[in-house]
Amino acid sequence: MTCIFCKIIDGSIPSKKIFENDELIAFHDVHPIDKVHFLITPKKHIENLIACSEIDKDIISNMLLLAPKLAKELGLKGFRTMINSGAEGGQEVFHMHFHVYGGSSKLVKI
Repeated sequence: MTCIFCKIIDGSIPSKKIFENDELIAFHDVHPIDKVHFLITPKKHIENLIACSEIDKDIISNMLLLAPKLAKELGLKGFRTMINSGAEGGQEVFHMHFHVYGGSSKLVKI
């Protein structure tokens, strides 16, 4: 069975995409926790940071560098990132993704 993010990547599940290239896709979170909340995920299925290896360093770097670019384009002057890894780390979708969110004057405490 293909994961939900793989289905978003292949287009079989619609999303509100904000960025896509050969390596990454970014889209708005369906359950936002702030005024702006989007996800950045690699097209390559990598379960989480725990499963990453040296081979994946460019993907991770590109994901991190994309976050401020997209945040700025969406009007954020500051933002938070969150990366959940493993069930005990709060991960619900087991395809690595970075949450990027902000925009409210009230900080969401985690």
